[in-house]
Amino acid sequence: MANIIAAGAHGAHLAPIEPADLTGIEQLLDLAFGAERQRRTAYRLREGMDFSAEASCVAFDEHGTLVGSLQSWPASLVEDDGTATPLWLVGPIAVSPERRGEGIARTMLRRALTAIDDTGIPAVLIGDPEYYGPFGFAADATGGWSLPGPFERHRLLARLDDGRTLPAAGMLGPRR
Repeated sequence: MANIIAAGAHGAHLAPIEPADLTGIEQLLDLAFGAERQRRTAYRLREGMDFSAEASCVAFDEHGTLVGSLQSWPASLVEDDGTATPLWLVGPIAVSPERRGEGIARTMLRRALTAIDDTGIPAVLIGDPEYYGPFGFAADATGGWSLPGPFERHRLLARLDDGRTLPAAGMLGPRR
């Protein structure tokens, strides 16, 4: 548990993602989302990208067991004319089933959004508007966007601060 950066909910501690955590993260993601998770459009979006350690984190319990993971990815929205707008793609966010409801995901998300806000680049994710709305995410700006696979349009959410706007249409993918 080197480099602990913040205490989280109910005894969980946040830390930067280390290379040694990657196998445990994959196991946690399988546990949280199922082995079929890699067929989802969100995984197709991340193909060819490496997550950003600065905008990602893990959560460990008091025994050093991995109980949460959040990864953020450098993405962009590419318009028909080739103009690319940089974005952060947030997720997946996973918490061990036995630790859900303790605020671990919210704590990890606040930490990631603080790092993302420091870059000045907007964040996007695919998720439940009811859960992510209080963090400033909404589907208002994403209605004309495309993804490399099927998705529920109301779940493609962007977080815009200070009156910022994003292109009305484009393909979301790896950052150019």
